[in-house]
Amino acid sequence: MSTSPYHPVPARVATSADVDAIVAALTTAFFDDPMWGPAFPDVGRRAEQAAQLWRLLACSALRHPWTLVTEHVEAAALWIPPGASELAAEEESDLETFLVELTDRPTADAILRIFELLGDAQPSEPHFYLSLLATHDDHRGRGLGMGLLTENLARIDALGAPAYLESCNPANNARYERAGFATLDTVTLDTGHVVTTMWRPARPTR
Repeated sequence: MSTSPYHPVPARVATSADVDAIVAALTTAFFDDPMWGPAFPDVGRRAEQAAQLWRLLACSALRHPWTLVTEHVEAAALWIPPGASELAAEEESDLETFLVELTDRPTADAILRIFELLGDAQPSEPHFYLSLLATHDDHRGRGLGMGLLTENLARIDALGAPAYLESCNPANNARYERAGFATLDTVTLDTGHVVTTMWRPARPTR
């Protein structure tokens, strides 16, 4: 049984009709993120550029039935189930070209390096991976993000599976700890920014 202090909120599996709203939530939520904000250094184009990366990830995640959203997509969580990949093979092979055309060579290389470092840090044990969790800025402060996470974790618990995430904003670490995650390790990016990797063990099924 979960000991999370957060109240779950109703969630549903996202469809392709939700992609625009998911991208809007991700774009507003990560605009000033300490990792993903500086990853797009052209502030004037940051929202436009980041939105295209979020769209790629969101559309690809729909291959799995684990992109979960609140009723009106105020918040979204992109989960990658055990044994699955964040991007399809063709998307993975085209990612470098996609990023160079989207931004420029140095920016693309820096983003690819983030993905490389985070990918190398992922545990080998099968797990559910929280790729992205976001609440649209218009709906912050209502507990929707952590409520969505709590509902998602209940579904994962029912399968007896562990969960893993990267906390790129240290302000969120304590929130994740209260949801049952514990610090696994840290990843220091080339910029010096420290990302905390966190693990939530499988809960026994009944």
